[in-house]
Amino acid sequence: MLGILRSLGMTARAALRRPVTIQYPEFHREIANRDRAFPILIWDEAVDEPFCTGCHACERACPVECMTVVMKDNPKHATGESKRRKIIDEFWIDYARCMRCNICVEVCNFEAIGMNNTWAGHELSVFDRKELVLDLDMLLAQSKAKKVEPGLRA
Repeated sequence: MLGILRSLGMTARAALRRPVTIQYPEFHREIANRDRAFPILIWDEAVDEPFCTGCHACERACPVECMTVVMKDNPKHATGESKRRKIIDEFWIDYARCMRCNICVEVCNFEAIGMNNTWAGHELSVFDRKELVLDLDMLLAQSKAKKVEPGLRA
C-alpha cells in the first residue's frame, strides 16, 4: 500500500511540474554567447556604405571557399565623402558550404564581417540549396535594418 502511495505521489509531482519543452517556433531559447551562426556584412551608417572594401582577405582565408568577392573603385572617395578608395561591388556567401568557423571575421582588416548570432541567423531552412547562396543585398539586410546586436562588430 505504501508503494502505491509513493508512486501516486511521484506521478502527481511529475504532472504538476513546469514543462521542460517550449513551443517552438513561437518561442525560442536564448542563444549562448559563444554560439555561431552565419557571417553577415556590416553597414557603415556614418558614410552610408558597407565597411567591406573587397580586399579578398576573407575569401582567401575561408577553408571551404564559400565566399566570392568583387571590388570596384568607390565613387564616394572621388567626391571626398568616403575614405575608402575601393569598395565591395559583389559579394556572395554559400551558406550551404559555410562551416561557421569564424575565420572570415578574424581576418577581416576592416571589421566588416560579423557572425549573426540571432535566431534569424540560425533558421535558414529552404527547399532548394541554391537559395542558400546570399548576395550583397541579402548579407547587408540585417545590418541596414539595425537588427544586429550592438556587440556584433569585433
